[in-house]
Amino acid sequence: MGSSRIDALYERDRACQGAGIVLDEVTGGRAVARMKVTAEMANAHGIGHGGYVFLLADAAFSYACNSYGPVALAQGAQVTFLAPAQIGDELVAEATERTRSGRQGVYDVTVRTTAGAVVAEFRGQSILVAGVPHSA
Repeated sequence: MGSSRIDALYERDRACQGAGIVLDEVTGGRAVARMKVTAEMANAHGIGHGGYVFLLADAAFSYACNSYGPVALAQGAQVTFLAPAQIGDELVAEATERTRSGRQGVYDVTVRTTAGAVVAEFRGQSILVAGVPHSA
């Protein structure tokens, strides 16, 4: 990833680490994260639980909106599930900034299998938290 601040954020991100989410890239307004869907992530239908797909998309969103420095938190998010994630799939979430204005931002995240099939589309709205620096 290259940024000591982003590396430090990831070190403290127990949710991502627990789910096996790995950051591939974080640059200004953009992030790419990946996760392998394990049997422990299956829902009652035997497919990847939507909560894990959401978590992966939300993680990419979080790192994209925190890529500039000030602390950014989600103020809202919405996901559309387009195809089931299968056990064993490696999913890649690519977050892209659409707009930033004042303290608010809008980011779109596409979650795909490594074969390119779109699993979900996510849109997140961020808000900068004034006066709260990232802890070291």
